[in-house]
Amino acid sequence: MNLDLEQGRHGDPATAPFDGGVDPGVVLRCDHLRKEYGDRIVVDDVSFEIARGETYGLLGPNGAGKTTVISMLSGLLRRNAGTVVVAGRPLDGDNRFAKAAIGLVPQDIALYPDLTARENLRFFGRLQNLDKATLVRRIDEVLELIGLRDRADERVESFSGGMKRRCNIGVGLLHEPLLLVLDEPTVGVDPQSRHAILESIELLGGEGLSVLYTTHYMEEAERLCDRVGVIDEGRLIAEGTRRELIELVGEHSRIRIEASGDLPAFAEVCRQMTQVDRATCTDSRIELVVAEPAHALGPIVEAATHEGIAMLSLSVVEPDLETVFLDLTGKALRDTV
Repeated sequence: MNLDLEQGRHGDPATAPFDGGVDPGVVLRCDHLRKEYGDRIVVDDVSFEIARGETYGLLGPNGAGKTTVISMLSGLLRRNAGTVVVAGRPLDGDNRFAKAAIGLVPQDIALYPDLTARENLRFFGRLQNLDKATLVRRIDEVLELIGLRDRADERVESFSGGMKRRCNIGVGLLHEPLLLVLDEPTVGVDPQSRHAILESIELLGGEGLSVLYTTHYMEEAERLCDRVGVIDEGRLIAEGTRRELIELVGEHSRIRIEASGDLPAFAEVCRQMTQVDRATCTDSRIELVVAEPAHALGPIVEAATHEGIAMLSLSVVEPDLETVFLDLTGKALRDTV
């Protein structure tokens, strides 16, 4: 698929080049977003921006405010406070130029089940004012991208949940937006479809499309996203690349050793090593926190031999976004969904 990111949809002013005075490298900027329902604050002072060609992830549990954030920045939900600028234009009132730069894929399937995949794409393409020749071309391109070319003329009601999700993504891509917004697109899908969806998103990011991806799956954020914003209870509590977030909480790698012998004595020896930050042990395992596993492994193995420790297995566990979330919130991400 060839994404014409400079001219957008055939010169359409909605996705034309950025105006003067606007950073051409920024597709979306949200400042101090706030949403209230009565006395309950659902989103509280959330700010972030997305660059051209960047995949930005909002990582947080169900109920953290992810869907509310994307509903506000897509113009579907009124903000109590804050500003949104899309493709250099403020998203205020009925600003069709800013809204046309967004391809929104909601969490709930938004398709007509009694129509085929091709008919659904044709219907939504007409709503987006695509001319006939462009629509025919884009339908073929999108069907290829989402892996539904062979099923294009079957009714959506016969599709699996994953296939419906992929078709839903196709609708959001038809008009060649500058920003694709995906709200938890892999929830409830089978592993094969999930893999296909993630591969498609990786391809889009590689071709220069900006993507906003919300998820509560840590491994998806790590695989897809250039930068991640960690959101919890309506607040953006941290953001950055995977490495930046891990460095933010000062987390290091862990070396886990299943072994037999005098593990408490071995743990004490390890604590004296300059390469080891912490050492804990149980009856059959010792866990060491280290900054550089490559530099620590040799001295650790040598010490184990000297202390008569019989090592049954050794593994190095790199810190991940689950570790970051646990450190920032005091709770595991998987325990909050």
